Amino acid sequence: MDIQRTGLLAVLGILTYVLFLQWNLFTEAENPASAVSAQIQPSTETRTAGEVPSSTGVNQVPVAPISSNIDADQIIISTPAADMAIALSGGDITQVLLKEFPVSLKNQDQPIPLLDYVSRTYFAQSGLVGADGPDASSNGRPIYKAEQQRYEITEPTDISIQATTDSGLIITKTFSVDPARYDIKVTHTIQNTSDTAKTVSPFVQLKRDNSADPSIQNSMGMQAFLGYALRTADERYRKVSFSDFETAIDARELNTELKDNGVTGGYLALLQHYFTSAWVPSGDQTHLYSFRTNQDGHFIGSIISPDIVIPAGESRQTVATFYAGPKDQDALEAISPGLELVVDYGWLWFIAQPLFWLLKFIQTYVGNWGFAIILVTVLVKAAFFQLSAAAYKSMAKMRKFTPEITRMRELYGDDRQRMSKEMMDLYKREKINPLGGCLPIVVQMPVFIALYWVLLESVELRQAPFILWINDLSVKDPFFILPLLMGVSMYIQTSLNPTPPDPMQAKIMKYMPVAFTFFFLWFPAGLVLYWVVNNILSIAQQWVITKSIENADTHHT
Repeated sequence: MDIQRTGLLAVLGILTYVLFLQWNLFTEAENPASAVSAQIQPSTETRTAGEVPSSTGVNQVPVAPISSNIDADQIIISTPAADMAIALSGGDITQVLLKEFPVSLKNQDQPIPLLDYVSRTYFAQSGLVGADGPDASSNGRPIYKAEQQRYEITEPTDISIQATTDSGLIITKTFSVDPARYDIKVTHTIQNTSDTAKTVSPFVQLKRDNSADPSIQNSMGMQAFLGYALRTADERYRKVSFSDFETAIDARELNTELKDNGVTGGYLALLQHYFTSAWVPSGDQTHLYSFRTNQDGHFIGSIISPDIVIPAGESRQTVATFYAGPKDQDALEAISPGLELVVDYGWLWFIAQPLFWLLKFIQTYVGNWGFAIILVTVLVKAAFFQLSAAAYKSMAKMRKFTPEITRMRELYGDDRQRMSKEMMDLYKREKINPLGGCLPIVVQMPVFIALYWVLLESVELRQAPFILWINDLSVKDPFFILPLLMGVSMYIQTSLNPTPPDPMQAKIMKYMPVAFTFFFLWFPAGLVLYWVVNNILSIAQQWVITKSIENADTHHT
C-alpha cells in the first residue's frame, strides 16, 4: 500500500511539474518583451516645441519634425559595437543599437535599442540656445547637411555635419567616433559671419517617454532603476525618477534646488537595466541642470552651459561627451568621476562592490561566471565558518535535549513561568543559545541581497551561461531545477535542526522549504545557485558537528 501511495505521489509530482512548465511558457508567450527594432529605420514621429520652466531663464529647445525619408534626413554611423542614427534636423542622436548585446538569447539578431524612435521616444539632443541660438528660434531647428548618409567606422574618425542660419552663423557639429569605445565627443564649432557679436548657450539633453524598459528581465523581486541620475554640488550620485518631476510643482522645486546649487562639470545620465546613456559637459564650467515634461508626456533632462559670445568674424567651440552603452564601471569612471555609480548596488553597495570585484577576479581564471559564484560561495562560507560552527553546535545540543524539553513541557503543563525558568536554566547549564540556529541565515542574508543586486546591475553577468540547461545566470532557471534542488537541500537542512517545542513553530519550519522554493522559482539562476551551494556546504558542516557531538556523548556514556 505504501509503495502504491508513493508511486501515485511521484506521478502527481511529475504531472504538476510538467503543467507548471507549460503554464510558465504560456505566460511568457502572452507577455512578450517590448517591441524592438533590429535595424535603423526612418522616423515618422512629429515632436512639438514648448518652453522650459521659467526658473531656467531660457527658452526650451524646440524639436522639429523629422521626415520619413531616411536617405535625406538622417545619417547612419556604424561601428562593430553599435549603429547610430543622427537626424539632420537638429543633429540629434535618435537611435543607438548595441550590436554586442542581443535582446535575448532567442533573438541573437536583434540588438538592444538603447536610444530609439521606432518603438518609443528616447533621444540624445544637443545644440545652441540663448539670445542668438538657432535651436531656440521659432523657425525650428537648424537643418544640417552631410557629405554622405552612411559611415562604416573601423578606426577613430571625425564625422561633421554643417548648418547655416539666417543670422549669419555657420555651425559645424562634429562627432568624434572611436570604434573601440561607446562614448563619442560632440563638438560644436560656431563661426560668426555677421557684422555683430552673437551670444549662444550650448545645451545637451536626454528625452524619453514613459515606456517600459526593453532590456528588463522577467523576474520577481526588486527591479533595476529606470530614470535619471546626476552629480550635484553635494552628492556624487543622485537619482531622479520620472515621478519626481511629473507635475509642474515637483519640477519647479527640483529645478530651483539645482539652480541654487550650480554644478561644475558633472554628468546627466538616463538609466535602465544594464545600460545607460549620459551627457558629460565641460569639466571646468558651472552648468545649469533642469528637468521637465512636455505636452506629449515626455521626460526631459537638460544641461545648459554658460553663454558664449562670438565676436563678428570669429569662431568659438564647445565640447561635450556622450555615452550610450553598457554599465561598464571602468569605462564610465574614465569618462567622468562618479559616473560609474550608475551601476547602483543599492544600500548594500559596500558588500556588493567587493563581491563583484571578487567574482570578476575569479571569473578571469575559471572562465565561467557560474563556477565563480560557486567559488565565492565557498569563500563566504569559509569566512563565516566559526560563527556557523558555533550556531550548529548550539542546535545539535538543542536536538540532544529535545526529549528533556518535551518532558518538562508535560511535567509543568500550563505553568508558563515555571516552564520558562526551567528551560532557561537548561540553556545556561548546557551552554545552549536558543537563537543560535538563526545566525547562519541572518549572516547570509546581506550577502544574498548584495549578490542579487550584483546580478541585477552588472552587465558582465547578463546572458552569462553556466552549464547544461543554464544558459543565462541573470534570469530564472527555465526548468526550475535549481529552485527545486534548493527546496530539497533546505528540507534536509531543517531536518537536521531540533524540532521546535512550540507546535505552531514546528509547523512553520516544516513548510518553510516549500514557501522558499516557490519564491525562488523566479529568482535569477545565479542567485539560486549561490543558495543551493551554500545549503549543501551548511548541511555538510552541520552533519559533521551533530555527529561529533552525538558520538562524544556515546563514548562518554
